[in-house]
Amino acid sequence: MDTQNPSAPPRAQYAPGGNQSHARATRHPRGRTDTRRRPTASAPTSGITHENTRHTTRFTVVGNHLTQHQELSLLAIGLGCHIQSLSAGAHVDIKSLTKRFPEGATRIAGALRELETHGYLRRDRERTASGRIVTRTISCNQPQGTARRTPTPPRRQPAPIAAAPPRTSETPPAHAPRKHPRPLPAVPHPTHPTPALLEQATATLTELCREAPHLLLTARDTAHLTPGVAAWLEREASPASVRHALTHALPPDGPRHPAALLSHRLTALLPPPPRFHPPQRNPHPLQNCETCDRAYRAPEPGRCRDCRIPPRTA
Repeated sequence: MDTQNPSAPPRAQYAPGGNQSHARATRHPRGRTDTRRRPTASAPTSGITHENTRHTTRFTVVGNHLTQHQELSLLAIGLGCHIQSLSAGAHVDIKSLTKRFPEGATRIAGALRELETHGYLRRDRERTASGRIVTRTISCNQPQGTARRTPTPPRRQPAPIAAAPPRTSETPPAHAPRKHPRPLPAVPHPTHPTPALLEQATATLTELCREAPHLLLTARDTAHLTPGVAAWLEREASPASVRHALTHALPPDGPRHPAALLSHRLTALLPPPPRFHPPQRNPHPLQNCETCDRAYRAPEPGRCRDCRIPPRTA
């Protein structure tokens, strides 16, 4: 309902049949007419109003389910829109995003985890031809995780007939077979596995988690990998070089199967055997001749060769 302003000039009467939907004419005392637009009844009186221009180039279609998500943070929503606007092949790892935006690595990593939890981001690990495991990042503009959050109610099964025998498929087996873990790849074995060599190899594997926290091995994995490390140490490889070969160029998020990756590296990067060194004969100790006091080598003390051979006569 409009409130009258006593200081405002009187409104002019419109002719019948005129168009009154777009503008209202106001006559000023000097004879001028004001045709300014006034908000219609459907226009919002508070909040934001949009002035949209149709895009024909350089635009990205983003769903409102992302921009108006109720559980994602503002940083995750903005990062999700930025990732969907990138072209295929762009780098979206934490290091590249930290260089691009002022937020730190911790906040960007948290936003990526939010997008991955709600299905807008997926990370798949693949093994290349060289044996290296890389992470492939996939952006989903229409996540499938929302359908899994609203499960459909289970269908009601009809009541079994009393006279019919119970079906064996409905009753689970009493002793279900256990699913055995996937066997690890084979590793090389040393030629002479001495206890000291195996103990040093076990200590080298135990210290891997200090340089790479993702390589925290179980007792089963350590027992499987110990002969492979012992084979490296037998070939005159130092423990430091073994740790460098096993922890170099790991994925940022760590390998999915650490023991399998270490088994592959121990086999593929095995150093060559050392060169053959012929055994050296131990020389006899020095002895002093009992006759001339000359030093000579012999297993036992006595006389030198010159004193044992009688001098020739002229």
